[in-house]
Order: sequence, then C-alpha cells, then structure tokens
Amino acid sequence: MKTSSLKPAPAQAITGQWCVGVLGLDEVGALVVDSGGLRLRTRRAASCLLEPAAGDSVACLRIAPDEVWVMAVLQREEGTANVVSCEGNNMRIAVEGGRLELAAEELDVATQRTRLATDTADVVGRQLTVVGTGIKLVGSVLSSVMDRVQHFSKHYLRTTDGIDRVAATHLECEAKQLLRLEGEHTLVNGRELIKARGAQIHFG
Repeated sequence: MKTSSLKPAPAQAITGQWCVGVLGLDEVGALVVDSGGLRLRTRRAASCLLEPAAGDSVACLRIAPDEVWVMAVLQREEGTANVVSCEGNNMRIAVEGGRLELAAEELDVATQRTRLATDTADVVGRQLTVVGTGIKLVGSVLSSVMDRVQHFSKHYLRTTDGIDRVAATHLECEAKQLLRLEGEHTLVNGRELIKARGAQIHFG
C-alpha cells in the first residue's frame, strides 16, 4: 500500500493595500479617510510622528476591511500647526557619534521636570531671563563679568569661610536702622581724613 505525503503550503505574507485620501473626523471625533468612493475609519501608525489633522492629504495602508493605518502626511493646508508627537511610551532621540541641532525662530519647552547632564554647556543670548520659586546653584568656581549688577531682595544672607574682599573706586554702605561692624581685630584707615558725626559718639 502506498501512502501519499501532503506538503504544507508555503507561508505567505499578509498583503496590504495602499490608498491616498483626505483625512477627516466622524460624528464621534474618530479619524476617517475619504479615498475615492470609500470612507474608512483609520488610526495613526506609530511611525507617523507628525500628528495628522483634518484636511490633510494622507497615505494609508489597509490590511483588513476595518484596519486602516495612516502611514504619512503628504500635504497639509496652510495655517495648520505641525505637531510631532508619540503616544503611550517614552521617546528618545539618539545620535550615536554625531551631532543634533535644533533650529527655529522660537523654541518653547513645556515639561513638569527637566534634567540636563553635560560636560560643557554654553548659553549665548542677547537677553536671558530666569524665573523660579527656588533657584539653587552648586559648584566649585563661579565667575561673572558684568557692566552693571542690580540686586533686590527682602533678606540677603551670605557666609564666607575664607576671604571676603570688595575693591571699588567708591563704596557706600547705608542702613535705615542699624549698621554694625564687628571683628576680633577691626582696622579703619583713612589716608587723608576720617570723619565721624552723630548726636552721640561713644568709644570704649
């Protein structure tokens, strides 16, 4: 008796159908694409980082009657904002051994927490404004060069373990209520004139 062996059919890839259409929204706000005489519900593919908007001309891939994916935005109406977004997971932009540049007329960054780690950072600008409830600087060396420094605070406390030296052409210290100078050794040296004036002057 002869037995016949049946060979399994070769595996076949899932086929898809490309279509081009205009994106819109249905009555419940879901994405739909009008392509020819068809109106299909669609979703944005994970690789389409540019968030589609109503009125866009899009390229879609249909892999089932009710499964259509927006793969790319081909054309957009003028005035519609371009939003690059990634839903669900964390997003990381990596350039291995290269350089990443951002160029824009205006850059806005909105986040709950920002962390920047770098060996060297240069910030160059005509005007820099920093606004925060609490600002903390920690480092080994601080060097600043300014034409003019203006400071205002309700309370100003400063502690220096080593030398605290001020060199100026003209130095003024003014207090509305009390001015106190105290040290283990206090030296006052006026090369030409020392003048003290008050309703009462006490020494000792």
